[in-house]
Amino acid sequence: MKFVLSYSCGKDSTLALCRLTAQGHEAAGLLVMMNEAAGRSWFHGADAALLARYEDALGLPLLPVPARGADYHLAMEAALRRAKDLGAEAAAFGDIDLAENRRWCEDRCAAAGLPAVFPLWGEDRAALVREALDTGIRCLIKAVDPARLPRSLLGRFLDRDTLREIAAQGADLCGENGEYHTLAVDGPVFRHALPFQTGRTLDLRGCSVVEIL
Repeated sequence: MKFVLSYSCGKDSTLALCRLTAQGHEAAGLLVMMNEAAGRSWFHGADAALLARYEDALGLPLLPVPARGADYHLAMEAALRRAKDLGAEAAAFGDIDLAENRRWCEDRCAAAGLPAVFPLWGEDRAALVREALDTGIRCLIKAVDPARLPRSLLGRFLDRDTLREIAAQGADLCGENGEYHTLAVDGPVFRHALPFQTGRTLDLRGCSVVEIL
């Protein structure tokens, strides 16, 4: 099967990519939804320069999709149609268990005429994050909700020690409730590690983030 993956650059979509390629499926490309006003990816804040490095490190075409909040769903549908024209036979997503998110993805795929695939769906959240680590995916903690996790986690790698710290705060290990976000910087699907540097720590509305340069 040739697929296009909705790629956030985070651990879950990277694990979904690992699983699908290990099963012998071929990625036609990676859709990255871009905040048109900010010039960065939605949710994980990767800019164009960083995404170019992702494309080189992964050896896969990244398909940036500029979108505003109001037309986000239409931009996704148009991008899925373009991916279908490029040979994609399905669209894959790294969602785990949030039914509303899955329905949204399925609606976009139905509009574009592609089946939706969810390689991680319904599995235990803690088991999935541990699988990501055991698989060799290296993830940098890019953002935290400071009301639920300490800012000291920013810029650190997700590993067993940080998982223990996250658990001690009573937060979801997988960050599915928005406790933290990651950027994958190396792993089995990477041709080489992603080059990066950490910059300033910024406090935004409801979120603390570290710049990735």
